[in-house]
Amino acid sequence: MRPVTFSARVGGHGVLSVVDKALVAEEAGFDQVWTGNDILGEPGLVTLAALALKTTRIKFGSGVLDPVSLHPAQIAMYASGLQELSGGRFLLGIGAGSDVFFRWAGIEPAKPVVRTREAVLAIRELVNGRSPAGVPGVAPGWTSQAVPRFWHPTPIYIGAMGPRMLDLTGRIADGALPLCLPPRHVYGVVEQLKAGAAKTGRSIEDLDVAACVWASISDDRATARHLLARHIARYSGSLSTDALAANGLDPAEFARTQELMLAGREDDAIASVTDSMLQLGIVGGVDEVIDQCAQLIDAGVRHISFGPPMGPDPLAALRLLGAEVLPVLRRAFPIT
Repeated sequence: MRPVTFSARVGGHGVLSVVDKALVAEEAGFDQVWTGNDILGEPGLVTLAALALKTTRIKFGSGVLDPVSLHPAQIAMYASGLQELSGGRFLLGIGAGSDVFFRWAGIEPAKPVVRTREAVLAIRELVNGRSPAGVPGVAPGWTSQAVPRFWHPTPIYIGAMGPRMLDLTGRIADGALPLCLPPRHVYGVVEQLKAGAAKTGRSIEDLDVAACVWASISDDRATARHLLARHIARYSGSLSTDALAANGLDPAEFARTQELMLAGREDDAIASVTDSMLQLGIVGGVDEVIDQCAQLIDAGVRHISFGPPMGPDPLAALRLLGAEVLPVLRRAFPIT
């Protein structure tokens, strides 16, 4: 049995707030920390450089860079620089990016799976000191002169949700960053990754599969529940009805919550979130969070990635997870 990896997905309003959270996560005993980089959104590249300099032990990753607003050659150079700066602790997360955001900037990219595949294959060559020219699956146009002067090998993760992206991830990536709503959705994700990996003679053991979950923890369960309910209410209209139904959840409940949100009745929308809907995340006090995580690990999950809303105070939530949840889970599931 491989050791269980615990990571935290942290965001914030500005570089310094993310650095503060990453430092707390490092002190709390997390193995990895991930932060975003969105076009017209978070300045993740600046944050990643700050994390490389400010942290000392924890691995840190981009969750995620897109190969549209950033050329794959630039991504490879940034990744290599971050590897040098951090002593080899950087994890490169790649995703297709948002077509909606790209349209705001007047960008019309290739299809998501195509652009992700072309980028990952090219970046892997570049961070290993080779030109992508002529590599199957890489976009045309690269020449044999496209060899970086400066490079460092870097693990590549793909932010994947849909079946085609998960299949791609299984075939070519070092790790997967699937958003698992509800947490048990990871079981289906793993099966799709296994199928993709088998197509290229690989095993699921070749991938670090992070079950990216929403988590809300507090000493006061009612507070934790209310925070996750608010998070669910705000995202109720953005969730796949097919995915909800496939996981035994009622899309009609989420539609009702969304109607209340659209009507400006946020308090009523939060109150409409049922216990069944709360299954979208991990929620409760310490014992409840331990129990919910243990069920995932017992079923074979080897990486749990805790993400927003985390808790009423994200820094306190990270400390609580580090002090009272992670040690219990590590003792309960030792390496064998």
